[in-house]
Amino acid sequence: MPELTPEQIEELCSMVEETAREYILSKVPPKRVETLNISADVEAENGKPLTLTVEVELVLSPIMGTFDAQRLADEAVKESFATAERYLRELKCRLQK
Repeated sequence: MPELTPEQIEELCSMVEETAREYILSKVPPKRVETLNISADVEAENGKPLTLTVEVELVLSPIMGTFDAQRLADEAVKESFATAERYLRELKCRLQK
């Protein structure tokens, strides 16, 4: 795992948050989303990432009826982790050149 600069950690968090947002809004029209809060946090020690935490708070309009908002939020988190993994792999490849 490469050491990450503060800028890279910020970029990683932004990418992860954007991935979750895009995923949710690709499944549900924006006007049907009442609340969408996404946060990503990387805990690092000496520049090496230890933990990536992604939290998605999603409340849909009552019009959405029985749509499973929690499942959608969980899927968005999985997509976010996949994005983080790709980013870190690409970063590692660039650093090895």
